[in-house]
Amino acid sequence: MLCEPLQVMVLVSTSMHSLTGRPCRASLDAQAIELALQQSGAVIEVVHAGNAGDSEQSALRDYLGMGIGQITVLKLPELSDPVSALAQYVNEAEPDLVLCGEQAEWGEASGLLPYLLADQLGWAIVPHIAGLAGVADRHIELLQALPRGHRRKLLVKQPVVVTINSAAPQARQSAFLKARDGIINVLESEYDFEHGAGLELAADSEQSQWQLQPARQRPKRLKIITAKTAAERMKAATMVTPSQAGKVLQDTSPQQAAEAILALLREEGVLK
Repeated sequence: MLCEPLQVMVLVSTSMHSLTGRPCRASLDAQAIELALQQSGAVIEVVHAGNAGDSEQSALRDYLGMGIGQITVLKLPELSDPVSALAQYVNEAEPDLVLCGEQAEWGEASGLLPYLLADQLGWAIVPHIAGLAGVADRHIELLQALPRGHRRKLLVKQPVVVTINSAAPQARQSAFLKARDGIINVLESEYDFEHGAGLELAADSEQSQWQLQPARQRPKRLKIITAKTAAERMKAATMVTPSQAGKVLQDTSPQQAAEAILALLREEGVLK
């Protein structure tokens, strides 16, 4: 009896390089593609929901350079919610497995999209996955990353949404020729599916009310050490002050706890 190949859909986002500011691939999404590429015989589709602008396409080329050949872009207008569009597309494609990075590196970066998507699809979701151990009888064996380097095997029924942990295999380098020759297939919002249904777009009402500004790093005052000997300098550098050690509150009322938190925030300069 021949087994059908595993149908894998990888959802990717874009990021921005921390030093150059150049649009680039998101590291966890790239690791999701790497994990999909390591599955022998799997049929892989990579999907991105966005405005399909030049900067996004430049970042998507980094994914193409990994050797996936083609990326499908669901073109959405600004301030639209990608979850509903992705849910409709996934429902139509009917993959066995949807891979996502645990958290985007640009935009809201809340990490909620996989959970909202799984909720709309009515699928199970398994977080913190570091590897795929095998596929058999409509079930997928997943390797879940736990704290302190531990791993746990989970047997999950298809279809399922999976979020990829940083402990997954590192993504391969992006090759220039593959990135240049890869295809970015942009689907407009009025794109008709096989059964004649278009993308029903939903506005992101929360994001439309935000006020965005560049982040500023708060300056830190350097501690001046006046000790003379090496032992005294080492002791002064490693000594924990009462403010650094924190304060443990036990059996306190909500009012007392709130006052303690406000006092700490004022001490740290967060509140005036």
